[in-house]
Amino acid sequence: MIPDKSSAPASAPWLAAYTFSCQEKRVAKHLSTRHIEFFLPVHRKTSRWKNGLLVLVERPLFPGYVFVKIDCKDRVRVLELPGVHSLVGAGRQPTALPYDEIETLRRGMHLVNAEPHPYLQSGEKVLIRKGPLEGMAGIVLRQRNSTRVVLTLDLIKKSISVEVAGEDVELVGRPAALFGYTPPRFFSSGGHLP
Repeated sequence: MIPDKSSAPASAPWLAAYTFSCQEKRVAKHLSTRHIEFFLPVHRKTSRWKNGLLVLVERPLFPGYVFVKIDCKDRVRVLELPGVHSLVGAGRQPTALPYDEIETLRRGMHLVNAEPHPYLQSGEKVLIRKGPLEGMAGIVLRQRNSTRVVLTLDLIKKSISVEVAGEDVELVGRPAALFGYTPPRFFSSGGHLP
């Protein structure tokens, strides 16, 4: 879903609105109507209905959450919307999500074939050095013909996996080693390996 532009100040934090079950799109419509900037990342999946018909279905990447950009003092504007359960935080005070991470996801999500992934905390950590999600860190998954990185938003305990080129990630703690990168091999004039 395309994020809505609003009059929220550039310094407003990104907050996670926790929704009731399957209410993310409904909440997004209400946010749009009230001119509150939001971000509802979705993934598209082909699903087969009982009658055999194939249908393209849009589902939230972070089920149960819609991200809103609003000053904490204006949080009641979000909390009073139908479908919103609460804002994620400690006690009555909402906790801001990492601003740069949400902005990077907004800019690059449509380019990386994102899919929901079970919450993941351990594994080989990498930093994305190039591409639409440059600067984000995650855990690498090795698959047959592709490299996927699991990105986690710890505040809401949710993860997604994104497709990246192997040469665009760098192992954390080993700055010279790029995952999946093999230096070119040169042949001598006779066609044999040196």
